[in-house]
Amino acid sequence: MTEILKYFPNLTEVQQKQFAALLPLYKEWNEKINVVSRKDIDNLYLHHVLHSLAIAKVVNFKDGSKILDLGTGGGFPGIPLAILYPSVSFKLVDSTAKKIRVVQEVAAALELKNIDAQHIRVEDIKGVQFDFVVTRAVTLLDQLFRWSRKLIKNKHINALPNGILALKGGNIREEVKALGKGQYVEITPINKFFNEDYFEEKVVAYVQG
Repeated sequence: MTEILKYFPNLTEVQQKQFAALLPLYKEWNEKINVVSRKDIDNLYLHHVLHSLAIAKVVNFKDGSKILDLGTGGGFPGIPLAILYPSVSFKLVDSTAKKIRVVQEVAAALELKNIDAQHIRVEDIKGVQFDFVVTRAVTLLDQLFRWSRKLIKNKHINALPNGILALKGGNIREEVKALGKGQYVEITPINKFFNEDYFEEKVVAYVQG
């Protein structure tokens, strides 16, 4: 929890309580359904929560924005971002039903009214569009772009034009190359914002929609 307050010192009392509740909630659920590596659960705030919040250092979502967390797994990056942005709508989707159950239970325990968690494949999402698609370790950028293109709104309300914000690790040069020359991409090293060694080779990849 200290890692969160270090970089986000202006959290409300409600937000601080919600973030503080994450570790006991995930420890409890992880005993039933393994959504975070058991050897990594004690690093929840650094490796999962703060990592998710790196997206908030790249774009400050405006109230009323709609965000899709594609392949959310146990709720990352969607749940930490939903705590940080209570006036932004988040749809968290995953093709694994038991993971979505954990997301739904954690969101309910935290009283997060801005989360809609659904067990669905991205190909089956119809009739709704979003300002941004966010992901963490889901698939290659070109595949993400193919999945997300139809789901991204044309009208922009944020300072950053609508698109994909993907948390990535290591050298992603080949992934960027596979997108093609006409696609606008920005790669932001996370150690620009957070100084812990864990973030040394991690980036936020932005692909304009």
